[in-house]
Amino acid sequence: MQFSDEYFMRIALQQAEIAFDEGEIPVGAIVVCQNQIIAKAHNQTERLNDVTAHAEMLAITSAAQTLGSKYLKDCTLYVTLEPCVMCGGAIFWSQLSKIVWGASDAKRGFQRVQPSIVHPKSRVVLNVLQSECEEILKRFFEKLRT
Repeated sequence: MQFSDEYFMRIALQQAEIAFDEGEIPVGAIVVCQNQIIAKAHNQTERLNDVTAHAEMLAITSAAQTLGSKYLKDCTLYVTLEPCVMCGGAIFWSQLSKIVWGASDAKRGFQRVQPSIVHPKSRVVLNVLQSECEEILKRFFEKLRT
């Protein structure tokens, strides 16, 4: 059975909820290979005291370990928020086949700074479950302000 982008984004949103509950900026990511989830991650910058511990970075590292390969050519990354430039660079080097995100990031998203940073063979799909992905971020930042 072939699952949809929406199906996998809902699982990435579950990871974002974990981040939310842990007081992390609620971003979740998963890597899918041959219709199977091979990595799940959420932001852990606070827990690990590491500015590079973004959901995408952790998911890419986990997927590479699972496959035993630094290249993820036949894989798709699902992430609830548009990756930053750092994560965009990791996406480029890992050669992911497809990148799918939910909410765009007008302030820190890689498209604002370097839209061509992803590998030329990578396909990008935008705004999958956009409102749900935006809503969790809105909830998180409202909670911070109260």
